[in-house]
This record gives sequence, C-alpha cells and structure tokens, in this order.
Amino acid sequence: MNTNNRYERCRRAIYDEVRGKIDLSREVTDDEVQEMIDDRVVGIGRSNALSLKERQELGRSVFHSIRKMDVLQELVESDDVTEIMINGTDNIFVEKAGEITQWEKGFETREKLEDVIQQIVAKCNRAVNEASPIVDARLENGARVNIVLAPVALNGPIVTIRRFPDHPIAMADLLRFGSITQEAADDLERLVMAGYNIFISGGTGSGKTTFLNALSQYIPKSERIITIEDSAELQLQDIPNLVRLETRNANAEGTKAITIRDLIKSSLRMRPDRIIVGEVRGSEAIDMLQALNTGHDGSLSTGHANSARDMLTRLETMVLMGMDLPLAAVRRQIASGVDIIVHLGRLRDKSRRVMEITEIIAYQEGEIVTRPLYAFDETGEEAGRVLGELKAENPLLHMDKLLAAGIVWREEVNANVVTDANENKDKEPIASGY
Repeated sequence: MNTNNRYERCRRAIYDEVRGKIDLSREVTDDEVQEMIDDRVVGIGRSNALSLKERQELGRSVFHSIRKMDVLQELVESDDVTEIMINGTDNIFVEKAGEITQWEKGFETREKLEDVIQQIVAKCNRAVNEASPIVDARLENGARVNIVLAPVALNGPIVTIRRFPDHPIAMADLLRFGSITQEAADDLERLVMAGYNIFISGGTGSGKTTFLNALSQYIPKSERIITIEDSAELQLQDIPNLVRLETRNANAEGTKAITIRDLIKSSLRMRPDRIIVGEVRGSEAIDMLQALNTGHDGSLSTGHANSARDMLTRLETMVLMGMDLPLAAVRRQIASGVDIIVHLGRLRDKSRRVMEITEIIAYQEGEIVTRPLYAFDETGEEAGRVLGELKAENPLLHMDKLLAAGIVWREEVNANVVTDANENKDKEPIASGY
C-alpha cells in the first residue's frame, strides 16, 4: 500500500474514533483529547508499522484537526509566515520573506474549512454566513483574519490571515532592517513624547500597524491611552493605563452594530490623554478629527494612501462621507488637527521603508500647506536590493508643543529654526500644497 495512502487512512481512522468518543455533555480539555489521540496512535502505529516520526506527525495532525485549525495550524505557529491566503479548499498561498508561494497541503473537504472558519469567528464573538458573508476577525495570537463566503466568493470560502510577530517589532528592529534612520527615529521620539498628532499612511502591506506599534513605545507611561480598532491587533507595550476597544457587527439576533464612530464618541468620556485609532477608512474620520481638535494631543492613527499629500486628500473625502461640510471647513480641521504624516512604502525588493515624514504647516488660500521634514532618496539597486536613504529636507517649523513639554529639539538646528521662524513668521512658508 502506498505510504501516503496508509498514513491518511490511519489519520482518518483515529480522527473518526476520537471524535466519536468525546463526551459532548461536558467540557473536554485539550489534555484529555490529546491522551485519547495518543492511545490510538500507539495501537494503529504498531499495526501499520509507522515510524516514530510518522506517529508524532499523526498525533499532531489529528489534534489540530479536532481542536485547532487543521492544516493551517502549523502555518499560524510558524515565525516565518507573514500572510496566509486560502482560496477554497485546495489553493493555499503563503507569504514568507516577502515571497508568495503555493502550499502543498489543503483541506480535505469544504465542510472542514467551513468548520475552521466558524471556530475562528466564534472565538471573537462574531458571525459569518450567507446572510452576512464578510467578516473581520482575529486569532488568539493577534493575527488579523478576513473571511468572505458564498454567494460573494465564487471559488469557495476565502480566508486571508495577516500574521504578526509574536514579539512586537520595536523601533530598534526597524533601524536594523534599514526601514528608518536613527536621526529620523530620534525626531519621531521627540514628536510623540511632546504630543504631536501623527498620522501614518501607506499602501496595503507597507507596515502601518507595525510602525504604529513601534511609535507607541515612546508614549509616556503615565498617560491614559484608549485604542479603537475594527479588529484588535495593536500590540502596545508597557502602558499600564490602557483601554482597548473593538467594534462589533450586527447579527441576526438583533444585536446592534457598534462602529468606530460610536467608540470614538464614547472614548471622549473616558478621560483619555491620547486616542489611537487603528485605521481610519470611512466617515469616522470626522470624529477622529474632532478628537484631535479638542485637546487630545499625541493621538495616532493610520490610513491607506499613496503619499502624504494623498492621505490629506483621502481624509477630506472620508470626512465628507460622514458630514456635509464646506471643503474649506474640512481642510481647516485637518490642518489644525494633524501635525505630522509619516508615509510608508513597500519597494520592489519587498522591503518596507519610511518614504517621507511631512509636517502640516497651516491652511492658506484654500489649501493645506505642508513641509517635508524627511524624504527617501533612492540611489540605485544592488543584488536585487533597493539602495537609498531617508534624508532630512527641512527642520521642524512648529515647535510650540516641544517647548510646552520641555523637550529640546536637535541642538544643531535649534538656533537656525528659531531664527528662521522669527524672520519668516509674516511670510508664506516654503512648502507645498495641493
């Protein structure tokens, strides 16, 4: 008999027998299930002359099928995997080190994949079915999950899992990866500590959430922080006074949906020092801006955009989705509420870099005026890796929050900044608008 066929026959026999023995009238622990599996593996292993390695793999595989995520479990536990894409039962694609490859394994049946999907959503109190075929969820390890079912998905259940590192990436790691320079990181540290409102923009997979986590390490530990997310994935470290809020979808039983807009409004009554919105993607932008303009300095958020200037345009559009306001009023709110935009990019070599750091200067003559503090300068390519450096363009113009916090800006530019600000305070700043 073919070795693979023999292994699969043994696995199916153990799976069916253990499932039949589980007492559904009480809560059976993982240890009890594992013990039942081990007993059967020993017996079937002897009668089928399975090697020790095959027996160990057999025990793991059956346990994952009964209590975990079946064939996906080893991918979810792998430190090398950053993204898992399931297109139906047979087509599973995996991203490792920026490269996407097709995995050799798949689900035995569509029903097994659907069982895993229901297990995922049930653990975070969400529901997905034909009536509500799209849902965002998360795994116990913090991985973000997007699920799309029929009739929307035509080629079977679609599951996309974005896996984050078990240990949050800190700014020191980003420096080691070459994503940012030490000078820019030091400047961002001062800006976060002083309470500048910072928006992180970038495309899909550019590392916005990772960078937001890294910036959060600079938040003073004495402050009260409230995080608001569609699906909780932020990994803020060493903040004792931390409140984490997550949206809720409506369901068939009549449970009302709780949106990011609802959570932002509620958070303002929780006495926050800073509010962190995981991602702004719709009408909640107006509530976020109102929070930024009502004394919650140092707040952070992210959004999808192709550049820092494009992020401003998208913010305008998102605000207008939530409220009918004159464009001039929207731009004034943005210019007043957002201090800094950090734009991230994913280059053709799959590396993630800080592409620009831009200061919002003012609202003038119908436009938001910006000033680049840093910009990425590409110098070439070597062995498939893009070469370049994040270079300083202009010194910070608005230093009022730094002064109020008693934080000293870079000493080598202090005198020049003060002189420049005094000489040009009545002139139009050297900057770019849109």
